[in-house]
Amino acid sequence: MIVSPTLLHEQPEMRWFCLRTKPKHEHLAAAALKQMQGVECVCPRIRYRKATRRGAVWFAEALFPGYLFAEFLFSDQHRQVQAAPGILTLLRFGDGVAVIDNETITRLREAGGEEELIVFDPAPKVGDEVKIAEGAFEGLQAVITELLPARDRVKVLLEFLGRSVEAEIATPKVISPVSPRAAAGLGRIPAIEF
Repeated sequence: MIVSPTLLHEQPEMRWFCLRTKPKHEHLAAAALKQMQGVECVCPRIRYRKATRRGAVWFAEALFPGYLFAEFLFSDQHRQVQAAPGILTLLRFGDGVAVIDNETITRLREAGGEEELIVFDPAPKVGDEVKIAEGAFEGLQAVITELLPARDRVKVLLEFLGRSVEAEIATPKVISPVSPRAAAGLGRIPAIEF
């Protein structure tokens, strides 16, 4: 919801705010805020595998790139918080400041756990569309036709040179082409109303 700064000064209570950070500085800004007296911070991250030239590599990045959430007393601390390293500004819409409800923060904390880290590593299933991350078929899309768990491999059906070919590939060499944020189950978190 959007609240006017005047109202926030008149109501001395702790509230959750959305803060905009410098690009790729979310974790540094969160660390700086956690050092401040009377400020609580939530900066959920997502960990996922992505295809690279070196094969499938694990990445961890902010769940909401360029943003984090902090709880503080606006009237006393908003200037100090905005001056923290890595913070650009409080999220504003017109003359109002974006305030986040406690339920949204609780759900984010539950999803990320104590480490604020959501791990996206879906177990492959027959029928899943995957992308081959390394080897001779790197970059090709395929469909899993059979799981071979004893050998940590899957059989995939892929289109190669104009025909369908079935191949066995090590499970770590296939990744889901679906966005990790979309597949992490974040549809359960209500949209933040501004």
